Amino acid sequence: MPTRPPTSPTPAAMPRYERLQRLALRFPELDASAIETCITLLRASHDLSGAYEAHLGRHGLSMGRFMVLVRLFTTEDDDVERVSGLTPADLAESSGVSRATMTGLLDTLEKDALISREDHPEDRRMYTVRLTPKARQLIESVLPDHYRRIAALMAPLSEEERTTLRTLLAKVTSGLPLLKEP
Repeated sequence: MPTRPPTSPTPAAMPRYERLQRLALRFPELDASAIETCITLLRASHDLSGAYEAHLGRHGLSMGRFMVLVRLFTTEDDDVERVSGLTPADLAESSGVSRATMTGLLDTLEKDALISREDHPEDRRMYTVRLTPKARQLIESVLPDHYRRIAALMAPLSEEERTTLRTLLAKVTSGLPLLKEP
C-alpha cells in the first residue's frame, strides 16, 4: 500500500501560538506572545463576568443593577448622602457607565421597588436616588455569600500574588486608550 506524503496540518488544527507565528510572517507587527496573553485575559474576563451574572441572576440582579445598589448601600453611612442620596450622574460616573445606561438601570430598579427617586434638595431640575428598605434587605442578604465567593476565587493567590496581579492589570489597562484611537 503506497504511503501518502506528509501534509502540513490545516491552520485550524495547529496550536494557536503556531497559527499566530504564521500570521506574523505576513504581519511583522504581530507579537504572538502579546496576542496570546490578551486572549487569555479576555477569556478570564468573559468567564468571570459569566460567573458573576449567574450568581447575581439567582437574586434577580444583573452586574449593573448590583453595582448601583452596592454603591447606594455603601454611601448610606455618610450622613450627607443619606439625607440627599446620589444623583444619576454621580452613579453613572462611579459605575463607569453612560448616563443613558444608568437611566435604564434606575428605571428597572425603581420598577422592582429597589430604589426611590426624590427631588434634589438644592436643585429642582435634578433628583436623587435612594435605596428602599426592600433593596437594603436584598443587599444585606446577598453580600455575605458574594464576599465568600470572591474570597474563595482569590484563595489560590498569595497576598503578594494578588498585589502583583493588580499591578499588572493596572499596567495593561493604562494602555486601553491605544485600542480606542482612530
